[in-house]
Amino acid sequence: MKPVVLRVGRALAFCAIAAALFFLLKVPQGLASLKEKHTAIRQLQKQNADLSKEISDKRERVRKLRDSRSEQELEIRRLLRYQREGETTVILPEQTPPAK
Repeated sequence: MKPVVLRVGRALAFCAIAAALFFLLKVPQGLASLKEKHTAIRQLQKQNADLSKEISDKRERVRKLRDSRSEQELEIRRLLRYQREGETTVILPEQTPPAK
């Protein structure tokens, strides 16, 4: 009796695995969908890493502007185009990157 139960158990396990593989490969929400989701997740993770770096760069810039008097003066002069007495400032037009 024991060998018959083992055979039936193995057959059921094989059928279950075969059915799972069939549905994984053929169902629209199967393997292709999982690959698309994986790609989307990777893209969002990269975007998060880029945004985190941008945030840390901006925090560092704010810290420098808050703590350094010379950085504050340079930023004011750059934004408002102030110059010291006797200085000559040359303002070049902004360049746009060439079209590809």
